[in-house]
Formats: sequence, C-alpha cells, structure tokens
Amino acid sequence: MMSDFSNLNADKRRKKILDILNEEGKVKVSELSRIFSISEVTIRNDLADLERENALERVHGGAIPSMRTYYSMNFYERKTKHAEEKHRIAAAAADMIHDRDTVMLSSGTTSFFIARELKSKKHLKVVTNSVNIATEMSDSPYNQIILLGGNIKFPHSFTYGDDTLVALRKYKADVAILSIDGVSATAGISIRDFEETEVSRLMIERSKYSIAVTDFSKIGQEAFSQVADIDSIDYLITDTNALPAHLEKIVKKGVNVVTV
Repeated sequence: MMSDFSNLNADKRRKKILDILNEEGKVKVSELSRIFSISEVTIRNDLADLERENALERVHGGAIPSMRTYYSMNFYERKTKHAEEKHRIAAAAADMIHDRDTVMLSSGTTSFFIARELKSKKHLKVVTNSVNIATEMSDSPYNQIILLGGNIKFPHSFTYGDDTLVALRKYKADVAILSIDGVSATAGISIRDFEETEVSRLMIERSKYSIAVTDFSKIGQEAFSQVADIDSIDYLITDTNALPAHLEKIVKKGVNVVTV
C-alpha cells in the first residue's frame, strides 16, 4: 500500500482503517502507523475508539473485524468474509475424508465450502442439518445426502430441535466436521446460534473422531454457546494467520492443529 494518507483527520483516518480491515481481513498497528505516518500510540487509540463502536475487535498487535458485524450478515454475505482462507481450510478438511466415509457436517460457511470439495468424493454418506449444504450436494450423483428434519432457523437455514436430535441419533459416522465461531484452550469450542449447540454436541458423540474448522478470526475467541471442551475434538483446521500463541495452547490440550 502507498503511504499517501498522512494528512487525513481522525475521522477520515478511522474510516480508512475500516476500509483496509474490510479488504484485508485484519490490520496491524505497525503497518497502519507506516501507512498514515503517525505513531503507534495514535493508531492504538484509533483502534480502541473503533472497538468501542463495535466496528472491530482488537487483538495482539492489531485488529480483526467485529464478530457482531460478522453475525449481522446473511449466509451469502458471510461466505465472502475470509473466503480465501475458508477455501484452503475446506480443501484440507476434504483431504482427510475418504471414499465411502460417513460424514456429519454442521452448518456454516466453512462447512459449505467443504461440502463443495466433497462432491468429488465417491460413495460418501453425508448427514447434515444445513439446508444450504444439502442443496449444494444434491447434484452429487455418487454420494448419499441426508438432511436432518426439524425446525428451520431463519435466515441461516439450519435445522434444530427435538426432531433433529432424534433423527441424528439414528446414525453413526466416521467423522464429524464442525464449523465453529470460537475456539480456545480454556473455553473450548463454541458457536453463536445456541439452537445448534445440541446438534453439534451430538455430532461429536456419534462420530469416531471430530474436526473443528474455522478461520483465524475465531481463534482465541469465545462465542455465545459452548459446544464442548477443547479436548473433545481431535483436529483443528485453521489458516496461517491464526496467532501462534493461541494455537500452542490448543496443541498442549492434545488437539492436532493443521494450518493452511
């Protein structure tokens, strides 16, 4: 980026910071200081003010988009956030799945990208509570797609409730893949939509092993509803932008961490 923003006033500078954040997916204090030709202290003050407005969330050395902003988006808008990272995560997760496996796949945008990757596999059984995933995979001629019935959560198009859990208990899987909204060594894995908590928890219980997938912005975070302790999952697949300090703590809990 060119350092041509040195004369901006505070309001215009903060707006530009948000523009950069939306474009890049994260910002660093040191880089912003260089771009705007101002001190890192001033940048930290800018980020603190923007965080108070729920425009972003500060992390060590910089900031990421606010989870409140992210969750106010609909499914199709959320698919575009950190799309490059989600594609890499999806490819890595699909590589762990073999022909003839039975897979339980929770809802979520990263799970949606995984579903696309799985369409090239053969003779899978895919059990999901996501209407979007079931629709995406419905034209996959070699695989069996099982959409769990139940109440439908609008606008995210996943099923939940007693009927969903009763149906899910009928199946046993090789692997559960969960798209999660928060993961940390202390708070475990968590999601925003509490209605899906029991579904995700039961997917882990009914599978031989489990994989949590999420992009860097959810690492070290805790979402509204806890699904399970961190040691309940076998693998965490995320991207290389995740802070190593958080990942090291997760590894110490016995989780195999894959970064792509």
